Amino acid sequence: MYKNLIETIDKIVSVQHIDKERITVLQALIDFVQKKVNNSHEINLNFICTHNSRRSHLSQIWAKVASVYYQIPNVQCYSGGSEVTALYPKVIETLTRQGFNIFKIASTINPVYAIKYSENALPIISFSKKHDSPFNPVSAFTAIMTCSQADSGCPFIAGAEKRIPITFEDPKISDGTTEQTRIYTERSVQIASEMFYVFSMIKSN
Repeated sequence: MYKNLIETIDKIVSVQHIDKERITVLQALIDFVQKKVNNSHEINLNFICTHNSRRSHLSQIWAKVASVYYQIPNVQCYSGGSEVTALYPKVIETLTRQGFNIFKIASTINPVYAIKYSENALPIISFSKKHDSPFNPVSAFTAIMTCSQADSGCPFIAGAEKRIPITFEDPKISDGTTEQTRIYTERSVQIASEMFYVFSMIKSN
């Protein structure tokens, strides 16, 4: 992984504190991943939020990095929404500052980004899409609902083996304020910390 990203991860892991309530919330995802690992099955995680613009992308990216960091094999991470918007630029700015190498590969109303966490790893391709986009798996995945609106607005996720609500407060509340950088950084760190906790609990075969 990139040096600056490793430094960010080291800080997150060294001060990691997950309260009891969140540990309970995360346990369902830990159990799902552990069962897949025990059976040597591929692990497909689709993180879903209404607009697929902020929290779902942060969750997808940090979950993938956490799986690599803890050497959990066969983990594929995706994201989607109940509607298409665009990946919010402040997410890209935040992740770049935290050590990712990101470049835009399509400049449209809904831009497409390549997000790299390591020089030799395939990039994570990020753009806003519906949860049932052809870019995402159609079966044998778990749907992880990262916002309460998507959880209530998507009563049925076709192809999902399991549905797990792990919701985060929307950093959008800080848009247009002097607190924006701080709030986006805090949300990214929170999501990273919880995804690292999940994969730290997985026992590989």
